Amino acid sequence: MATLQLNLHSVTGGQRRPARRSVITPIRCAAERQALFNRIAPVYDNLNDLLSLGRHRVWKRMAVSWSGAKEGDIVLDVCCGSGDLAFLLSEKVGINGKVIALDFSKEQLKIAASRQSERSKPCYKNIEWIEGDAMDLPFSDSSFDAATIGYGLRNVVHRKKSLEEMCRVLKPGSKVSVLDFNKSTSPLTSSLQDWMIDNVVVPVANGYGLASEYRYLKNSIKEYLSGIELEKLAFEAGFSEGKHYEIDAGFMGNLVATR
Repeated sequence: MATLQLNLHSVTGGQRRPARRSVITPIRCAAERQALFNRIAPVYDNLNDLLSLGRHRVWKRMAVSWSGAKEGDIVLDVCCGSGDLAFLLSEKVGINGKVIALDFSKEQLKIAASRQSERSKPCYKNIEWIEGDAMDLPFSDSSFDAATIGYGLRNVVHRKKSLEEMCRVLKPGSKVSVLDFNKSTSPLTSSLQDWMIDNVVVPVANGYGLASEYRYLKNSIKEYLSGIELEKLAFEAGFSEGKHYEIDAGFMGNLVATR
């Protein structure tokens, strides 16, 4: 059975930062978000399938493709949740590669490790689950060939710091692929997004007793960054290139940034 690993033993050589849980002074809103993702963990995958009509699987495959991960690579999935992107990355890097999947939610990581133990593909054995902080990654500089973060950057307290950390641990020329809801500049798309959350997402989540947990989505999208703002933030964080793509009629978006 897969086990939840809190330390990284063999990802990189050379000088190495010690793997550890978050050492940043606790911030109330960060703690609240951590508690939220722990609460929704048991039904997170079912709700994703139901609310997106399965489309989230297409978006995640696109995100992994944009990361440039390939056979034999050592790759990182930040804010990995229950592991969807990590499993897709493991298929890309194969049995000779390595996937490090990090999240601050212990409950999500337990579910991810359980899913791993139930799957038979040999490549899935190359995933290591780590409890950690997206703003203080416990890895050496230039450790990874590619990185992803799905539906995570929007929920990070200090987004620039998180991108700076991903830039630091990526090898020169490598890419990070950032998938999330799109903060559209189109009033029509924004209005439709709001309507969907109020009239579909929250009522469906209410059936699981999680209406308040999913009601946060609307404000979190409004407080997020537009595609242009994400591209700018990527440059400010140290990336040499940044391009944001709108997908599925502008409801979702994916930033691709190159170190």
